Amino acid sequence: MFTGIVEELGEIVAKEDLADAARFTVKGPLVTSDAGHGDSIAVNGVCLTVVDVQGGEAFTADVMRETLVRSSLGALQVGSRVNLERAAAINSRLGGHIVQGHVDGTGEVISRTPSENWTVVRISLPSTISRYVVEKGSITVDGVSLTVSALGGEPGAEYFEISLIPTTLALTTLGAAEPGTPVNLEVDVIAKYVERLHTAAGR
Repeated sequence: MFTGIVEELGEIVAKEDLADAARFTVKGPLVTSDAGHGDSIAVNGVCLTVVDVQGGEAFTADVMRETLVRSSLGALQVGSRVNLERAAAINSRLGGHIVQGHVDGTGEVISRTPSENWTVVRISLPSTISRYVVEKGSITVDGVSLTVSALGGEPGAEYFEISLIPTTLALTTLGAAEPGTPVNLEVDVIAKYVERLHTAAGR
C-alpha cells in the first residue's frame, strides 16, 4: 500500500525490452537506500517489485506486457523522469490517501492554466472509471495523491481538474506534464468497494 505522497523524482537509466515484458533500471537514491529484493516501489503510480539493487543508487524492476499496455509505463524511455514512492510503513502517517499502485486507466493532459499561486491541470477521464470520481474526492495521478477540483465534459469526453501547488509542481513529474502527456490514474478504492457491496446487496 502507498499514500500518494511522492518521495523522489527518479530517472529511467536503462530499459531492456524482453519478449513479453520490459526490465527498467530506475535511479532513485532515496527510495533505493533501504530497498531490497522483493520490496515494492511505486513508479508513476504503478506498484513494481524490486528485482535488484545497484550500488544503493538504482533498482531494477520487471514490468509485464499487460502493465506496459494498461499504463503509461510502456512509453517510458531512458532519460524519462518518474515519481517514486516506497510502500507505506505501518507506523507512518497517512499523508495522502489509500493507494494500491494498481492503475485503473490512463488519461491525457488536456490543458494547463497557471495562476499566481497554483496551476490548474485538466485531464481526460476514461468513461470506464468516471463514475468513481467526484468533486473534492481523491484521485491518484502518476502516483500523486490529489483532490479533484472540478469535473466536466460530455459522456465519452469527460475530464477532471486538479489544482497543483508549487511544491507539487517542483517535486513531481506533473510540473512538466504538457498537453498530450499520458498519465496513470487510480481511483479511490473505497468507491469501488462501495459499488461492489451495493451491487451484491441488490441481487
